[in-house]
Amino acid sequence: MRCFPLQLYCNNPLMKIKKHKLFLFFSVGLCVVSFLYCYKTLHQEFLLRDLSHHKSSLKSLVILSGFLWGDPLSNNSFLFNTNNRKDVEKAMRQKNYDEKKQPVADFVMPDPTGPHGELHKRTFSLQDDHTPHFIHTEMGALCFRDGTDMASSKGKPSYTKDNEDQKLKHKKNSTVVEHTLKPGRNVSECVCRQGWHGPNCGVPTVIQHSNLHTKSHLKLRKVPRRIINAININHEFDLLHVRFHELADAVDLFLVCESNFTAYGDSKPLTFLQLLLNGTFDYIKHKILYIFLDHFPKGGRANGWIVDDYLRTFLTKNGLSRIQGLRPDDVFVLNDADEIPVKEGILFLKLYDGWTEPFGIHMRKSLYGFYWRQMGTLDVISGCTMAMLVSVYKGDGILLRRREYFSMPGFRQYEKTSGHVLIPWSIGSPVHYGGWHCSWCFKPEGIYYKLVSAQNGDFPRWGDFVEKRKLSYIRELIRTGGWFDGSTPHYPPTNPSEHMFAPKYLLDNYEKYDYLLENPYAKG
Repeated sequence: MRCFPLQLYCNNPLMKIKKHKLFLFFSVGLCVVSFLYCYKTLHQEFLLRDLSHHKSSLKSLVILSGFLWGDPLSNNSFLFNTNNRKDVEKAMRQKNYDEKKQPVADFVMPDPTGPHGELHKRTFSLQDDHTPHFIHTEMGALCFRDGTDMASSKGKPSYTKDNEDQKLKHKKNSTVVEHTLKPGRNVSECVCRQGWHGPNCGVPTVIQHSNLHTKSHLKLRKVPRRIINAININHEFDLLHVRFHELADAVDLFLVCESNFTAYGDSKPLTFLQLLLNGTFDYIKHKILYIFLDHFPKGGRANGWIVDDYLRTFLTKNGLSRIQGLRPDDVFVLNDADEIPVKEGILFLKLYDGWTEPFGIHMRKSLYGFYWRQMGTLDVISGCTMAMLVSVYKGDGILLRRREYFSMPGFRQYEKTSGHVLIPWSIGSPVHYGGWHCSWCFKPEGIYYKLVSAQNGDFPRWGDFVEKRKLSYIRELIRTGGWFDGSTPHYPPTNPSEHMFAPKYLLDNYEKYDYLLENPYAKG
């Protein structure tokens, strides 16, 4: 039998071993090179050092990812159960705050053994609102108290041409379903005051003239929703009084978050806490849940938008974790301290079903005071139900403020589960304001403090310029309505008697808040 050289090479066991060794050495070399490359990358990112020095924090990070940053939460999650509150707070601090690298502030919290206890750790039990918003007239109609002309709703049941003309005129201007009026029928419907609509006179103008597409499907609720209004506070205390007085009858709970750091990272006193304890807010204290942010987010000094996002995230997650009795159909409204919704719009959300979500608010824009009215409105996504906040926004307030809900993982599932098409809309319109946005509305000293407290992200940061911080310069800005860049926009004339000029509480206390209602530096 003849043997060809190629056959000898292929069938030789020694040659096969050499071939396998060569392949093995090549594979090992490739692995070593890959490992060295990965090691260099990880070392540059400080990940190896974090893993070696902070192993004890891994458990907390796992808790955090599950409860705060993980998959959409169900009704059985921490938002509807306060048992996990301590773990949530601890995990959040460990993930976002490095004590060795962050500013440190001295602060004094209330004595836990004193009469006030630890306000920043208290829980709040939501209760149903039993306020008689609707009443039965002598004619038997169920009417919204604030929106009904009770004098015109009284009297004997009778049909008159004037009554029918009045009702038909009201129906023509209303998109809410009403009973058809027939000749000879006893007129027992509600007679609405100006600015109110619907068969029960419970739909305000800011809803009637909004872009809500489901007005014809509105119906009264048997049990009112509970409204939660959340804000971060720095030094906007006059506007805080305005908010509380405007919304006290509509909001069931105010979440107010205060930090011992400014948005820039400097130490500051807990002024709101002091005002809470000295009785300044006793008239509304029973509806306030105090939230204390005791750390500055990592990276916030270099990138101010990290702070801006984190403030809303902490406010929402800490606050909601301390509320007992939340229901999926309760309403969550998130505002900046200078954004004040009108009471009638928020009360509508409380009393009616049939509106879609999320919703925004068209707000009247003004600068330095309500006397400098800017053109257009500020339309900001501000709220939704608790079910949507949890399922779509993962319980994170900063996600609510953005308009990207349709791209979030839980959007389609929530839409399918709820059975409702999610269509955003806004309370009010460009000509029917649903609230007020009063930007930089302080006395000169307050504007100075806002300048030096502002985050390092909204460039140019005017507080970095010495000349912009001078009180004389700030007074001139207020007088002219000018801006820090040297421009002086044209503002339309305003009058305190015009509709929606300013919240009612300010107008009722004109002398006390005159600096917000008329230009204190205008030359006569």
